[in-house]
Amino acid sequence: MKITILTMFPKLFDSFREGPVVQRAIRKGSLELTVVDIKDFAPGSFRHIDDSPFGGGAGMVMRCQPVLDALRSVRGSAERGSAVSSRSTIVAALSPAGRPFTQKEAHRLSQVSHLILICGHYEGMDERIYRHVDEEISIGDYVLTGGEIAAMAVSDAVIRLLPGALRSESTSEESFENGLLEYPQYTQPAVYEGEAVPEVLLSGNHARIRCWRLKESLRRTLERRPDLLEGRQFTEEEIALLEEIKKDAR
Repeated sequence: MKITILTMFPKLFDSFREGPVVQRAIRKGSLELTVVDIKDFAPGSFRHIDDSPFGGGAGMVMRCQPVLDALRSVRGSAERGSAVSSRSTIVAALSPAGRPFTQKEAHRLSQVSHLILICGHYEGMDERIYRHVDEEISIGDYVLTGGEIAAMAVSDAVIRLLPGALRSESTSEESFENGLLEYPQYTQPAVYEGEAVPEVLLSGNHARIRCWRLKESLRRTLERRPDLLEGRQFTEEEIALLEEIKKDAR
């Protein structure tokens, strides 16, 4: 998979690129990560990339020309150098007006051949840029200074799903993978400042451990994110465990 990030601040991605998961995916051949500086496509010595909005208002707006020229250069080189259909390329703009990003979306995006992420900045981008975008992505109902942090979040969630990105870790039981929050985790020492690890985790009984973890996932989801349980099709085991959780709370 190839991920290309269009940004005004490419140096912000230096540390991200050096992260162990990203580097492992690159070494395994699962990932090609490219960061493109939009300023390289701005004309003149001042690299004029933004301007004041028509109609007045505070802040500056990113201009069409530099962003779209950067996008065309990336799309053109990708499609010329690949036999893969252009439909395998998705162009997404990071925007608070976009569709909420979820684990399900991360799985979907991890299946495309080329993901191009455009980082907005200032007061946003000229609306005409969005006509060249396949979709908009939001990582939450709040406003960031720019799309760079959002692009890192989306990229990280996608990259860790690629083959070889993680060592022996399984993602199957992580939060949101099965519609539930992940169960509590413990490690050494077994007792710390008088607080002990739950006995079941030390029992070696894998059936009991699996049941405990499922129950704790249900408990944690019910307490912290009950919205995730709305419309869920519960198994008979989950229904029984939910009844136990209700009894525990009495």
